[in-house]
Amino acid sequence: MTTHRAPKTVSHPVHPAQPVERAVTAALLLAVLAGLAWIVGMVVTVLEWGA
Repeated sequence: MTTHRAPKTVSHPVHPAQPVERAVTAALLLAVLAGLAWIVGMVVTVLEWGA
């Protein structure tokens, strides 16, 4: 008869998505900044065409 058992493995860690979540947030922030820069560039282009 065994007197001890191997510890059970944790199938669901407490915070498995933290690094992924941070990467996704950074990617979304960069995408928003790129979109804003593109919009500003288009506005400047249109204003220069009209001038």
